[in-house]
Amino acid sequence: MTHAAAPAFNLLAIVQDGRLAYEALLLMASFKAANPGFQGKVFLAEPQPGKRWNRDPRLKSDGIRDMLQSLGATSLPIENKVFGQSYPHGNKIEALAALPDAPFLFLDTDTLILGDLQSLPFDFNRPSASMRREGTWPEPQLYKGGYHEIWGALYDRFGLDLASSLELTQPEGYWQRYLYLNAGWFFHQSPNVFGDRFLTYARSIRDNVPPALAAQSLDPWLDQIALPLVIHSLGGGRPGRELDGLDGDITCHYRNLPLLYARESDRVVAVLEEVAGEKELRRLLRDHEPARVMIYQNRGRKAREMFDRADLPRREQAIRAALKKADLWLR
Repeated sequence: MTHAAAPAFNLLAIVQDGRLAYEALLLMASFKAANPGFQGKVFLAEPQPGKRWNRDPRLKSDGIRDMLQSLGATSLPIENKVFGQSYPHGNKIEALAALPDAPFLFLDTDTLILGDLQSLPFDFNRPSASMRREGTWPEPQLYKGGYHEIWGALYDRFGLDLASSLELTQPEGYWQRYLYLNAGWFFHQSPNVFGDRFLTYARSIRDNVPPALAAQSLDPWLDQIALPLVIHSLGGGRPGRELDGLDGDITCHYRNLPLLYARESDRVVAVLEEVAGEKELRRLLRDHEPARVMIYQNRGRKAREMFDRADLPRREQAIRAALKKADLWLR
């Protein structure tokens, strides 16, 4: 079965001073290399100083700002009215209100673009998000309710039907039976509609925690708790196989450079090193310790030699622990 290409859409990612500035350089450089005919705009949302921040979160480097612009990024200043310093993950929620109201794809900044995003047959009327996740939330506590009670309380809070969201091929009491998604990418036809509901749900959960969640941590998971509820409420769900290129041969949400070298494909490493090898980019990226050490001092190759990509540990935590023991964990 063939799928028609998606209509024009915009991209959204977050940028601010520090690690995200350097990740944005890699995101934009890889995007430009693989998407020369992109029909939409790429917006980099940048939180502005205000009462929700105890520091100025904006980019300090004019060199990085100029390079991002030359790579095709449009700066999108955003005001944090709800989150900010206390929960930077909330930037992706609040940024949606600032986007032009057209179909959008959000990408975490720690993403490399490997192929043509416009070749993916998005159905923007049916929102979805990344399935590249582990069973990180919730953590059921003895005598305090299991997955069904916890997720059921959330669906009840917002008047949603839990039963229609379940993956019935997964066993009862198992986390994958529930619509748990990663917020590394998500899409919809209207950032305003999606963002308003995302903000409403996240704020409600944070400010009025359902009793079934009393023993659960909301930080850093709040965005991933609210996200599947938003997607389900807007008629979406798990992504179909036609979107396998996301977290596949079109994009790679690598999370950080040591993990990229440890577990990602040869193609991902090749794209990373190709774009990072460009003279003007190298000049900026060398100020970022993980890039300097892992890419330019070739320590990434040492991390890569530690693991068999065909037989990786089942849990990301085991990879992290091995990298830390080898003094190769940099963020």
